[in-house]
Amino acid sequence: MSEASEVLVSRDGAIATLTINRPRAKNSLNRAVFDGLRAQLVQLRDDDTVRAVIITGAEGVFCAGADITAFDALRAEPLLGDRAAAGGHFWSELERFPKPVIAAVEKLALGGGTELALACDIAIAGESANFGVPEVKLGAIPGAGGTQRLIHAIGKSKAMALLLTGDFIDARKACDAGMVAEVTADGQALPTALAMANRIAANSPLAVALAKDAALASFETPLAQGLEHEKRNFLVALRSADNLEGQAAFLGKRTPHFTGQ
Repeated sequence: MSEASEVLVSRDGAIATLTINRPRAKNSLNRAVFDGLRAQLVQLRDDDTVRAVIITGAEGVFCAGADITAFDALRAEPLLGDRAAAGGHFWSELERFPKPVIAAVEKLALGGGTELALACDIAIAGESANFGVPEVKLGAIPGAGGTQRLIHAIGKSKAMALLLTGDFIDARKACDAGMVAEVTADGQALPTALAMANRIAANSPLAVALAKDAALASFETPLAQGLEHEKRNFLVALRSADNLEGQAAFLGKRTPHFTGQ
């Protein structure tokens, strides 16, 4: 395991785990965390030995949200532009990251922590985890996609209830609502996420990337356009060496060896 800024980085085969390492601040997000996460995503994006990424928090807490002590810096940011104190290019790097990203959530995922979990492709949560966007209680609103991704994840009525009350919901309710893919025993979110990441990594990395790309297009395109995008990606996959290998392995009753080509 190595450390870059306030982010710990570890590797387990084809899986890279990024751990927010500010346990005394309940792993709240500040510029150093954003810079560390972004730097790692930039590096991992082009590392063909990495097939999935997990984001989690140190010492059993995912992320309690934005560091409130950074609010003064945020007020000084321009309305348009990079807005580095609010994460700058980190959020766009995460949005464009071509490999699967899994959030392993324990205890707290509040404010920016919920937004971070929503921005990942999949969230796994320990049963005592709590989610929420309580910014209105501080006279603010979510600023990293919470008002948008929450609607997509759980629908207008449930999202509005969370956004406007600032209430928290537990992992089971978050899973029932669609924010979380799986609830585990406390302390098992990371091992469960790692097991899922390894199942993903066993598949064709090209097919996984194309499936993720097509799925994310559904957030920004009408259905007809999204279906055309899917068809294009399907045909790209069908022409790949991985598809030929997968077909041959299936017919030969053996485990496929995918290369991402």
